[in-house]
Amino acid sequence: MNKKQKTNLIRIIVTAILLIGLYLLLLTELVFPEGTINPWIERLVFLVPYGIIAYDILWKSVKGISKGQIFDENFLMGIASLGAFIMGECVEGVAVVLFYQVGELFESYAIGKSRKNISELMDITEDVAYVVEDGEVVKTDSDEVEIGTIIEVKPGDKIPLDGVIVEGTSVLDTAALTGESKPIDVKTGDTVLSGSINMSSVIRLETTAEFDESTASKILELVENASSKKSKSENFISKFAKYYTPIVCGLALVLAIVPPLISGLILGDGYTFATWVYRALTFLVISCPCALVISVPLSFFAGIGGASSKGVMIKGSNYLEMLSMVDTVLFDKTGTLTKGNFTVTKAYSLVDGSSDPARQGSVSLLKYASSAEYYSNHPIGLSLVNAYAKVKVNEDSSDNSVGAGEMTLDDAKAFLIKPENVENVSGKGIIADVEGKKIAVGNMPLMESTVNDKGSIKKAEEIGTIVYVSIDGTFAGYIVINDEIKEESYDAIADLYKAGVKDAGILTGDEEAIAMDIAEKIGLSKVRAKLLPQDKVQAVEDEINSGSKVAFVGDGINDAPVLMRADVGVAMGALGSDAAIEASDIVLMDDDPRKVSLSIRIARKCMRIVYENIYFSIGIKFIVLILGALGIATMWMAIFADVGVMILAVLNAVRCLRIK
Repeated sequence: MNKKQKTNLIRIIVTAILLIGLYLLLLTELVFPEGTINPWIERLVFLVPYGIIAYDILWKSVKGISKGQIFDENFLMGIASLGAFIMGECVEGVAVVLFYQVGELFESYAIGKSRKNISELMDITEDVAYVVEDGEVVKTDSDEVEIGTIIEVKPGDKIPLDGVIVEGTSVLDTAALTGESKPIDVKTGDTVLSGSINMSSVIRLETTAEFDESTASKILELVENASSKKSKSENFISKFAKYYTPIVCGLALVLAIVPPLISGLILGDGYTFATWVYRALTFLVISCPCALVISVPLSFFAGIGGASSKGVMIKGSNYLEMLSMVDTVLFDKTGTLTKGNFTVTKAYSLVDGSSDPARQGSVSLLKYASSAEYYSNHPIGLSLVNAYAKVKVNEDSSDNSVGAGEMTLDDAKAFLIKPENVENVSGKGIIADVEGKKIAVGNMPLMESTVNDKGSIKKAEEIGTIVYVSIDGTFAGYIVINDEIKEESYDAIADLYKAGVKDAGILTGDEEAIAMDIAEKIGLSKVRAKLLPQDKVQAVEDEINSGSKVAFVGDGINDAPVLMRADVGVAMGALGSDAAIEASDIVLMDDDPRKVSLSIRIARKCMRIVYENIYFSIGIKFIVLILGALGIATMWMAIFADVGVMILAVLNAVRCLRIK
C-alpha cells in the first residue's frame, strides 16, 4: 500500500478499537450505569473516533458544496452520520463512516492493483540515449535524437528509440510491449522497438523514428487516452448518479417530514418526527450509489489494465464493450494470418525439362528471374533473390531446398548478375537484359505479350503466387511462391470459435485459390479475395448490414479504411503500419493472431462482471430502500446495503485483472 492507504488503514484500526471499547463500556455498564450518562456527554465522547474517521469526508463535502457539487457520496455520508449523532445513535453514526472508509480502502487498493500493469507500462520509455559521435558515446535526451542517428544501448538499459541494429548481437526482454516473458535473440539487421530491455551485450542501432513517434511513446499515448473514451455502461452510470442522488435526497426529506405530519397531526397514532428522521437517515445511507459509481468504471479500468499486461492495448472502455458483442471476425491475409515472408516452393523449368530446383535448369531459371528483379523492392522479387542465393550457398550441400536464407539482401544480391535495360511493365512484371538475353518475369499477360509460341506456355496448376519466365521470347517455365501461414493462426481461429464467435473469415487482395487454400487449412468460414481497399470496406459493410458485429484485423496501410469502418478495428502493432495503428481501436503488440480471441474473452468477462455489479447493486439497494422506508431496515442493514455491497462489487471488479 502507498502512504495514504497506510494512513487510512491506521485511522480505521484506531477508530475500530475506540468504537468497540466505548461500546463495551456502555454495554457492560461498569463505568456508566444505565441512565447515569448525559446523552450529550455520550455524543462528545463518540465524537473522538468520529472525528478521526470522518474529518476528510466532512471536508470533501464542504468543498463540494462550495463548488456547487452538493449531491455526492461524501454529502450523503456526512448528513447520515451527523443525523445519527443528533438522534443519539452514536455507535451507528461512527459505524456508517467507519465501514464507508473500509470500502474506500478496498476501492483504493483495487484501483492500485489494476493500475500496476499500467504503471509498469508507463515506465517503458527511456528519457536518455547514448549517441555515437566520432567514435565517442555522448549522453543525450532521447527527444533530441534525430532519425538515422547511431545510438549505443548497454546491457540492462531500455532501448530509447525504434531502430535497426548495425553492430552487435544480444537478447531482448520485450515483456513490457508484448506481454510475453520469453526473451528474443537479435542480431545485426534486425529491427528493435523502444521499450525493450537489452539483456546481454552492447548493441548499436540506427534510429528509425523520433522519440514522440517511437513504439513506447505511442503505447503510452494509447493508455493515457483510454480513460477518456467511456462505454455506454459508464455513461449510463454517470447520468444515473447525476439524477439519482438528488432524487433520493428529496425522497429522504419527504420521508422525514410528511409521514410524521400525517401520522401525528392527522391520525394521532403517536409516531414522532425522531422515528421518521431515523428512517430518512437510514434511507440516505442505503441510497448512496457508491457500489455502482465505483465498481463499473473500476471493472473497465481493470479489464484494460489486465489486457495491457498481455500485450493487448485497448484504446477505451467503449471499444472493450463493443468487442464483447463481436460475433464475426475478419482478417487481412499478409502479415496477419501469414508471415509476410514469401518463399519459393517450386521452380518448374523448361531449360532442361526439370522441376527439381537442385538441378541446373531450375537454378538457371532462378538465376535469370532473380537477376531481372535485382533492383526490385517488391516482396515477390526479393523472394526470388533470396531463393537463388540460398541455392548457390547450398549447391555443394546435400540440402538444396529453395527458400529464404538468413543472409542480408546485399549478401544475396552478390550472387546475381546486374541487369541492363530494365523495363517495369505496369501490372504485368519486369523485362530486362541479363547476360545478353531478354528476360521477362511476371504474370500470364506478360507471357502472352513476350512469348513467340503462345502454345508453349504452360499454365501453373499449383496454388500460390505464380511468376512466369521467358527467355528471348521462349517460354522458360514458372516459379511458385507462397506466403507461409503463421503457426499461431491455426490455434487463433480455433480459439475464436471456442470464444463464441459465429464466423471468422479472410479479406485479401490475393487470388481466390490462395485465399481458399489458407481458409481450408486454418478453418475460416468466410472468404473474399481479389479485393481492393474499397472492396474490403464494402465487404465489412455487407456483414454489418446483415446484423453482424464485426471486428477486422489488419496490419497494412491499405487496411486503415476498413479498420475504421469495422465495429472494432484490431491492428497488429509490432509490425503494423502507423496508419493501421492510428485507425484501429485495439492494438496487438506482438502480431500474434491468438490475441484476438484473448481480447474477446477479456471483453466478455469484463462486461459480465459489469452487469453483475449493476444488477447486484441496484437489486440490493431497491430491496433495502423499501425496508428502510417501512422502518424494517436498521442503520446496520443500511451500512451493508451501502458499504457491504460496494466492497463485494469492488472485489468482483478486480476479477477483471485475472487473465488466463
